[in-house]
Amino acid sequence: MIPARWDVVEQTALCTRIINEAGVSVSTVEHLMAALAGCGIHNALIEIDAPEVPILDGSSADFVLGFLKAGIVRQAAPVWAIEVLQTVSVTRGDATATLVPADEMRIDFHIDFVDEAIGQQTKELNLANGSFIRELCNSRTFCRQADVDAMQASGLALGGDPAENAVVFNGSEVQAKGGLRHEDEPVRHKMLDAMGDLYLSGAPLLAHYQGHRAGHSLTNALLRELFSNPDNWRLVECDDAQAARLPGAGVHMGEFPAVA
Repeated sequence: MIPARWDVVEQTALCTRIINEAGVSVSTVEHLMAALAGCGIHNALIEIDAPEVPILDGSSADFVLGFLKAGIVRQAAPVWAIEVLQTVSVTRGDATATLVPADEMRIDFHIDFVDEAIGQQTKELNLANGSFIRELCNSRTFCRQADVDAMQASGLALGGDPAENAVVFNGSEVQAKGGLRHEDEPVRHKMLDAMGDLYLSGAPLLAHYQGHRAGHSLTNALLRELFSNPDNWRLVECDDAQAARLPGAGVHMGEFPAVA
């Protein structure tokens, strides 16, 4: 058993890997965690027989579709959330990740790449209800050709042609099966990653996440900073009104994007 929790994350630059005390690990959990968060699934046991979660098409879409087809069961248990009580921020170089107190989950993200086909992109979303499914779930992993080489050298993304599992950018060139799904697909995928990495907090967050050129490692560092001080947060039992505004509340198949 490996708990899906922020304090068992092994620091990696290209994905999120969790590891238990026996040294057993599983990599690339972020897309699956994002799907769980975006579908409002708070209690799940994932069985896997490999050291890496399947990359599939590079997004969370197949996981979301599977959950919605199977059906989500409401349990006879209270819904808990983590309320951020004061602003917490971490910075490394020109990258920053911040959590600001809020009544519901929001994500702002800004990216800036030299590749002409990416450039600067900014997006803000309120993640209440089905926003994740409608706006983010089908946005695929993107990388530069140099990133592909680095991932495969590290034993990751070995399951197929990168253009089948990701959007690959090389200057002004874009390699992607079927083309881009959104004009700003890269920043949407960064938000998807953040959603998954933040769900390793163990419960939905009542907070406004702000990411500037942030990645997996920085978001995990942000959670470590959050939980390092008990004055930063508290666990709250959501009333019906609050629970109805959490990510995934009331989601249904009609919210699944046709493009996926």
